Amino acid sequence: MDWVKGFQKSINYIEEHITENLDYESIAGEMNISGFYFQKIFSILCGFSLGEYIRNRRLTLAGNEILNTDEKIIDIALKYCYDTPEGFTRAFTRFHGITPNTARKNHNIPLKSFARLSISISLKGGNLMDYRIEKKEAFRMIVKTQRFTKLENVIGRKDIPAFWEECVNDGTEKYLLEIAKKDGVLGNCIAGLCIDENTTTNKDFPYSIGVEYDGGEVPEGYKIIDIPALTWIIFNSTEYTAKNVEEGIQKLWHTVFAEFFPSSDYKPAKDIDLEIYSTDSYHNEIWISVENK
Repeated sequence: MDWVKGFQKSINYIEEHITENLDYESIAGEMNISGFYFQKIFSILCGFSLGEYIRNRRLTLAGNEILNTDEKIIDIALKYCYDTPEGFTRAFTRFHGITPNTARKNHNIPLKSFARLSISISLKGGNLMDYRIEKKEAFRMIVKTQRFTKLENVIGRKDIPAFWEECVNDGTEKYLLEIAKKDGVLGNCIAGLCIDENTTTNKDFPYSIGVEYDGGEVPEGYKIIDIPALTWIIFNSTEYTAKNVEEGIQKLWHTVFAEFFPSSDYKPAKDIDLEIYSTDSYHNEIWISVENK
């Protein structure tokens, strides 16, 4: 399926079922990818999370009904999936700046509006993307994993940098690099691993920091993850500096999903990707498991 058309089908599904308890897997199914990966791509392309989009659209539509209908506010709250009037009032006030009752009584106070998305990915010519396609044998990683309770925060990069900083400060990064398999698939590099365990929910997500496993004891607090033999598309850049590595990686992620995949013969597969960080230079890479469309 065409990348852009598939994404628009998922957006249309959201809008058609906006008053229902939306399941992320069903949304992503319109694009034939997992809910985990759809959320990641959505955030990278749009600049806000899937959860934020759904919430803001519901509050926009609820505001319209409060202004333009006589329907009871409690019924509007239930219609847009709020279990209690108190929860709806808090969310409505945060979004619109006034309570539902104030909006109903005073139509002169403007409400905020969050427009429905219409996906239009611009394929810009002239961008030089340094990438290669490689088949890699299966390998094992020894990692430290942190589970985050809010998937949208992880995707929005609000929590991952703090996890990396923690691993630097407590000696985890140094230890991992000391035990890394230097002649393996990853070489003398440390990686951030995103992998869908098929056990994630809309609000639970594991992120791991690790190296290739070279055998031996697995200390408490670490675990082994098996990475199967896969075809990887590998994007790299030597333009990053110590001051803008994070910004550069995020810009590269956006370019990959906004420009490369829509026009290529490949699509993400297996819901596994790696951010590879070299220890002796600022040569960083993004690895995404892929298959033919």
